[in-house]
Amino acid sequence: MKNQNVLVIGSGVAGMEASLILADAGMKVHLVEKDSLIGGQTIKFEEVYPNMECATCMLAPKQQEVLQHENITLYLLSQVKKTEGSAGEFKVQIGKKARYVSLINCIGCGACYDPCPVSLDNEFEQGMSQKKAIAVACPGALPNVPAIDADNCLRLNGKKKGCNACEQACGFGAIDFTEKDETINLEVGAIIVATGFDQFDVSGLAQFGYGKHPNVYTAMEFERLYAQNGPTEGKLTLREERPIKSAGIIHCIGRKEKGYCSGVCCMYSMKFAHFIKDKAPEAEIHEFHTDLCIPGKSHQRFYEELSKKIDFIRYEDVEVKGNNGNLEIIYTHSNGKRDSIKSDMVILSPAMIPSKGTKDLAKVLGISQDSMGFFSTQDQNLSPIDSEKEGIFIIGCAEGPKDIPDSVSQAEAAAGRILSLLQ
Repeated sequence: MKNQNVLVIGSGVAGMEASLILADAGMKVHLVEKDSLIGGQTIKFEEVYPNMECATCMLAPKQQEVLQHENITLYLLSQVKKTEGSAGEFKVQIGKKARYVSLINCIGCGACYDPCPVSLDNEFEQGMSQKKAIAVACPGALPNVPAIDADNCLRLNGKKKGCNACEQACGFGAIDFTEKDETINLEVGAIIVATGFDQFDVSGLAQFGYGKHPNVYTAMEFERLYAQNGPTEGKLTLREERPIKSAGIIHCIGRKEKGYCSGVCCMYSMKFAHFIKDKAPEAEIHEFHTDLCIPGKSHQRFYEELSKKIDFIRYEDVEVKGNNGNLEIIYTHSNGKRDSIKSDMVILSPAMIPSKGTKDLAKVLGISQDSMGFFSTQDQNLSPIDSEKEGIFIIGCAEGPKDIPDSVSQAEAAAGRILSLLQ
């Protein structure tokens, strides 16, 4: 008889959706997540297009279901290290890092944060704020339980063996420095890969001035700047804390270098214009694009409404220069004419790229990657979620750039295929 357990790798929108469908159908799901919280990249968003729904309101019920479902076992701070076998009888080895904080005893009060003597850049907030060596990624993270960064904890890295500031501050006995990393062995019938995406690193493209001019932001930095649970609690200002009077949003960053269109950047770039207009209605906004990708009737309505308020400019090439905090966007029209626009803020919209660790995971699973680095599937048209290895399915942005509805659709398809395969 085929094993009825399923391994899901990645707890973003696609991974959670697939896990819940399978768990509701009575299957035992082992959900592996490399971070200390669930929700993937989408939990960094304040709102999602085209209807500008609250991302937290949309995701939090799903997150709670995952955390509480009796048929889902969640492995946080974990990665798949080894697999063998075939469809219906995979053997999997998982490496699980110690959290050093009890998920049962901790009540999420945060009393342990301030006493910690170590301050670090918060990577969840794109380095725009600081965190302690014991911390949650952001307010509202689920589970709302901190983790200790062993590499930077003075006690765990041996730099100050007697340090127990967080332990003393905790009144619930939740800190456990004796916790050890674990190796977990599982047997499953099928595997879903839902490892999401990262964004193209713009720091190597000098023409955009990122890292040189303080008010040039990446898309994810701007997402967190606008978010109510972000580093500024949603206060939309420039780094010098002066109001925004003009902004330029540049699409297609990295498209030439990576050789593909991510398909979703145009829509999330328009979302940024909506954000700015929400906080600064009089601001002048320009969207610079090489082409526009506006799929679907709801997306078209969103674009048409927004185009009444902002300017869309098609460019052949573009660069950003700065002088004393003032930015200038210099661009070339399709007819070869050069032009420029002054702007207080520039937002760069980078291409979506495979998540970190995709190459290593492909080797562990024994599956391949496509020319763009995403996990390969058998046929983009007829088998868009099937890897070349039976029983392993690729969904969401692990398969290629896509938006939330398409990711959910693939999750539903994979769950249906697995129910058919194993039951």
